[in-house]
Amino acid sequence: MTPETPIRWQRKDLLGIAELSPAEIGLILDTAESFSEIGERAIKKVPTLRGKTVLNLFFEASTRTRSSFEIAEKRLSADNINFSTSGSALEKGETLIDTALNLQAMAPDLVVIRHAHPGVPHMLAKRIKAGVINAGDGAHEHPTQALLDAFTIRRHKGRLAGLKVAILGDIEHSRVVRSNIHLLNKMGAQVTIGGPRTLMPVEMEAMGVGVAYTLEDAIRDADVIMMLRVQLERQGRMAFPSVKEYFQLFGLTTARLAAAKDDVIIMHPGPMNRGTEIASEVADGPYSVILEQVTHGVSVRMAVLYLLSGLYEERS
Repeated sequence: MTPETPIRWQRKDLLGIAELSPAEIGLILDTAESFSEIGERAIKKVPTLRGKTVLNLFFEASTRTRSSFEIAEKRLSADNINFSTSGSALEKGETLIDTALNLQAMAPDLVVIRHAHPGVPHMLAKRIKAGVINAGDGAHEHPTQALLDAFTIRRHKGRLAGLKVAILGDIEHSRVVRSNIHLLNKMGAQVTIGGPRTLMPVEMEAMGVGVAYTLEDAIRDADVIMMLRVQLERQGRMAFPSVKEYFQLFGLTTARLAAAKDDVIIMHPGPMNRGTEIASEVADGPYSVILEQVTHGVSVRMAVLYLLSGLYEERS
């Protein structure tokens, strides 16, 4: 299962895309390619991580990411333990650090963590010996989502360099957009972000992207359109008058796709708000690769687990 590549993986943790080099990103994507065929087998399991233990610590609600990691772990034959904050010592006053140290005493090999506060995976990585994978920290980063998005784009377009990628929606509250901007910029894509001014942080242009305030301007001649969920639960107040008005101005419909390239692909990290940021005929239409993103997410997370497990060695 080891891919033919001269790059050696040397990191203990995967905390964000910002710290990765283009070569490291390429290695993860190439490794995911080698794992993708396992999902097509009658018996979807290999002994690659047999004897390794993975702890899944999800302090925020998650369906896709958590399930994807669990399936990836099981396909690699790892022993996984799902830690729930409900009924845990955290509810009894124990600090996250003490919980982490107690978990470390059980000698896990890898820890997958999602937390509402930015920087928690980084803090954890400094305190424990196990490898730490950031499964989303607040509105900071979501590295494996960006990697699976890149994998999906590369499968359809054959490359990342030179592509025009439009990312639209709730930019302010999205960790997905930040990881994707880091990755796509590093790999040579041209990124434009779009959304209402009330959901557009002023620092985004400093990240090296174009900024548009209408959907039509954002998606013009785009090879890839990535829609983001409007995260009403993270907004202290409504950033726009109504959901209906948001859809009228920024909802992706079949008619609006005419501004993009003829072979555009439509993406969404999920969960989708149909009728808010995307119309059902687009989400389920011929340009949509949304379910493929879910499929590829397992392969990418298998690759990350494998690389961080320390089993990868350079092959000449």
